[in-house]
Amino acid sequence: MMGGMWKHVPILAFSLALPALAAPPAITVAWRDKPPYHFVEHGEEKGFLLERSRKVFELAKVNATFVREPSKRIWANFQNGARNYCSIGWYFLPERLPFVQYSAPMHTDEPHVILVAPASAAAVAQHATLKSLLADKSLTLGVVDGVSYGIGIDALIQSSTNQVLRRVVDPNGMVRMLAAGRASFMFIDQEDYNHLQQVEPSIRQTVKRDFPDMPPGLQRYIVCSKDVPPMVVARLNRAISTTLERSSK
Repeated sequence: MMGGMWKHVPILAFSLALPALAAPPAITVAWRDKPPYHFVEHGEEKGFLLERSRKVFELAKVNATFVREPSKRIWANFQNGARNYCSIGWYFLPERLPFVQYSAPMHTDEPHVILVAPASAAAVAQHATLKSLLADKSLTLGVVDGVSYGIGIDALIQSSTNQVLRRVVDPNGMVRMLAAGRASFMFIDQEDYNHLQQVEPSIRQTVKRDFPDMPPGLQRYIVCSKDVPPMVVARLNRAISTTLERSSK
């Protein structure tokens, strides 16, 4: 009897010594203030891409905590080796590949448009193409500094012979500068333009122009730190595909 009882003790002791299986760490999902994609209004977090991103992580069954952070902090976190860290709504830029991995595309933008200052409308109207416009040395291109317009437009701005006015402002701020005549024209995301028509009165003073040689709209991605496991990224990709299929119906 005693022998029968004691022979089970090592098994019990061993089972008690086993560590509990750790739950996978929560992923921090950072998003920047960029209406109408993701923003805060009257204390409420809003934005069609923020909503879509929450659905993607939920569908992928990835434990995620969404936090609002400035763009520069987000990319500093990636470059400084933040772990279990993702961010939403970014363009693909090759120089970011050393410290992030990209998901499948989660959104495709409409092509950018040109927004023109009232005093420069006649001068800009003389140009039938974007190439011609960017070669006009008499005009000033307003650029929101510290962000990417995408590889194609970034390259066009770099090679432009316009005078270039760079300011660390949001698109609202650049639109106000345009309306005040401090720049002749600017590139603007079509979604930004649609949103600013509802919230920025000074945009009514500007003129919207489309050009046939404007680069096509770019895709936006979820980016994650290199330590996020490939199987997690694969689940996010499947969830992105499912979410996009549902939204197109």
